[in-house]
Amino acid sequence: MKLLSFLDGNRESWGAVVENGVVDLGRALPQYPTLADFLGSDDYARRAAIVAGHEPTLALSDVKYLPVIPRPEKIVCAVRNYLDHHNEAVAFGMKREITEFPPIFLRVWRSQVAHNAPVIRPKVSDNFDWEGELAVVIGKGGRHISQADAWNHVAGYSIYNDVSVRDWQRHAQQIASGKNFVGTGPFGPWLVTPDEIGDPTKLKLETRVNGATVQSSDTSMLIFSIPRLIEYCSTIFDLVPGDVIATGTPAGVGFTRKPPIFLKPGDVVEVEIENIGVLRNPVVDEA
Repeated sequence: MKLLSFLDGNRESWGAVVENGVVDLGRALPQYPTLADFLGSDDYARRAAIVAGHEPTLALSDVKYLPVIPRPEKIVCAVRNYLDHHNEAVAFGMKREITEFPPIFLRVWRSQVAHNAPVIRPKVSDNFDWEGELAVVIGKGGRHISQADAWNHVAGYSIYNDVSVRDWQRHAQQIASGKNFVGTGPFGPWLVTPDEIGDPTKLKLETRVNGATVQSSDTSMLIFSIPRLIEYCSTIFDLVPGDVIATGTPAGVGFTRKPPIFLKPGDVVEVEIENIGVLRNPVVDEA
């Protein structure tokens, strides 16, 4: 099942994709104002029966998307979590080692944009780089979650583009300053439930800029697995329904190329992940 957040006029809602239409579950289930509320409820296990009891009221082609979880409490991003990306960073000249523990940082929800929405290159930099990533969305919250139990806490999967302002990322050892500019976190187009994903450890990922493939890998290259990320994050935080873990990006980013290639206004960047779909965003300059 595909679940999404969207705007109906000025009203924020959420729903399920049924063929070429959308069932407006935000209207049908007012006890769950947001998709995150539904993910954390007992009714989430009954989602197929609930959706089957309602007809689509919107055409998918008419939907104005919101980020899948518009205001997650936490967006946790893994750093250099693909072996091929780690290797390209080392080959570029960065002194990096594979650590015992997953390196992470936090992204703020106000940095997010939706599928089809412009991603915004800030006034202060032209070092604007793509990072296609698999996003894991938490359904069942918890603390000190074991790796053995971690899959039971996953509500579904989506696509993140952790667009990075590279020169600001390097202002200090902590990279968050280059990862939180307004309008730089595309997230979408929807969440896909685990039953439709297949094996999440073997999903193909491809990023394209203006139709040209710049990243091509798969999730078997993850250094720290999804259960390990959940275990680690839940040791630090209380994970809650709707939290997002962006699992890292593979090789092929722009800054490691010679010469570097960065996103510019007029470009269109697409991230495609097997069994999920395509997240598409045009690039514009900050007004």
